[in-house]
Amino acid sequence: MDLKEQVVEILNTITGEDISDQMDDDFFETGLLDSMATVELLLDLEGKFNIQAPVSEFNRDEWNTPNKVIAKVESLMG
Repeated sequence: MDLKEQVVEILNTITGEDISDQMDDDFFETGLLDSMATVELLLDLEGKFNIQAPVSEFNRDEWNTPNKVIAKVESLMG
């Protein structure tokens, strides 16, 4: 499974929905993610990909769609 598939799997679990056809939809506008789910997402991504994504540095505009989450994880992985 590649990085994109792994991120989508994590997002599906957290949101309780199949988001694979919503890759550019805003999580926060659609109500799929709230502040607690965001923390869970960051912790899951840190554990899965061995990255550092501190909540204190979280910028919602950089993490608000599945495609942006994938891009952010890729950038944090180097």
